[in-house]
Amino acid sequence: MSNHNHFSIRKAEKKDVATIMNLIRKLAEYEKLSHEVTATDEMLEESLFGEKSVIAAIVGEENGIPVGFALYFYNYSTFLGKKGLYLEDLFVLPEHRGKGYGKSLLAQLAKIAKEENCGRFEWSVLDWNEPAIKFYKSLGAVPMDEWTVYRMTEDKINILSKEAITE
Repeated sequence: MSNHNHFSIRKAEKKDVATIMNLIRKLAEYEKLSHEVTATDEMLEESLFGEKSVIAAIVGEENGIPVGFALYFYNYSTFLGKKGLYLEDLFVLPEHRGKGYGKSLLAQLAKIAKEENCGRFEWSVLDWNEPAIKFYKSLGAVPMDEWTVYRMTEDKINILSKEAITE
């Protein structure tokens, strides 16, 4: 039996904001983090397409219907003297997994990183997400076991910012 599904990837457009936000909510649900989603369609649109946009996204479509996305931004390596591509989120709807769509989205990001002369392509993965870890390792990605990610939430930023020395 032949597979007649056509998968394509394109840059996100303003018309995709609600769809991407919906996929973000589904990702949060999968990661058991729905309670942390406070983003709105308006916030996402401003972040993706506003005057001070610092993120970008690609959308994966099966037969013209969005089934996944990847959202990324650029960081910088002082050691390499080059920017890097940082994948913030990648998600394919569960019913569309196992078709190579996640790999295709990652390959597209690798192509973007190459075109942008990035020295690195990085992302984080939850330590319990064994299917994702196995998948990433199969592509040649390596865990940065000696590094620990630290996070400061908005309330802690507010506290620490009061200690800034201003002129």
